[in-house]
Amino acid sequence: MTAAEILKKVRELEIKSKKLTNHLFTGEYHTAFKGQGMAFKEVKEYSAGDDIRFIDWNVSARMNGTYSKVFEEERELSVFLLVDASESNLFGTHLQNKKELITEICAVLAFSALSNNDKTGLIFFTDTVEKYIPSSKGREHVLYMVRELLTFEAKAKQTNIVKALQFLNNITRHKSIVFVLSDFADEGYHEALRVAAKKHDVIGIQVYDNNDFKLPDIGLIQVQDAETGKSVWLDTSDISTKFYYEQQFAKISNDAKNVFRTAGADLLQIATGEDYVKILQQFFIKRA
Repeated sequence: MTAAEILKKVRELEIKSKKLTNHLFTGEYHTAFKGQGMAFKEVKEYSAGDDIRFIDWNVSARMNGTYSKVFEEERELSVFLLVDASESNLFGTHLQNKKELITEICAVLAFSALSNNDKTGLIFFTDTVEKYIPSSKGREHVLYMVRELLTFEAKAKQTNIVKALQFLNNITRHKSIVFVLSDFADEGYHEALRVAAKKHDVIGIQVYDNNDFKLPDIGLIQVQDAETGKSVWLDTSDISTKFYYEQQFAKISNDAKNVFRTAGADLLQIATGEDYVKILQQFFIKRA
């Protein structure tokens, strides 16, 4: 894309994301993700129904009345978006590819965080951490992240979720909201996810395309693995080939479900061209 096209796309995503945030996610996002705890705000005159445990006896004695403490939620959170930038996410056959779907979802999440005065950070990963944008606040920061989501090109092609999760644990000491966006075509990340989920509130978003699990019947074709570069010939009309292809996707999908469940983390599964807005809203409402 040219610079003008990038700016236009950034603006389109900002308008779309803000509209969704203002009309759909304002309350749901706020209640779905809790703050760090409760902080003292002020004292007020005691009224019927107030919790007697919060009566401030020192103030009450000085004021010759009964006063209770008022607390408010320490709202500020850090939201990290861990984005799989490997080659397999460039695949897509229905309206968009997986990278474009990830970009739209990240934009909506970032503007939702912005509307709640939360910080957002971004980590691009392949089989290594490719780029790290520390968490910060403000519209300009979110727009910068959106630009990077649109234009970033990774150096490597393969996927290593473990390294991304380990990097996350090393850069932040405080509990954060962590979205991991990937097709999860990887193995061996259970322990790293379990450790991250003990420290952070982790939500996986597994993106996929309908042709990831259903091989089109178009005869003999040569296909290439986007991450390894390995090429093979496939007879797409062969029943056993179709079955093996479907079983591969089923294994990736079920493995992700099992790993996130045993780690105590949430997982959403969203297809290209699917109404991700509805899925996100239902998830926020369920958590709230």
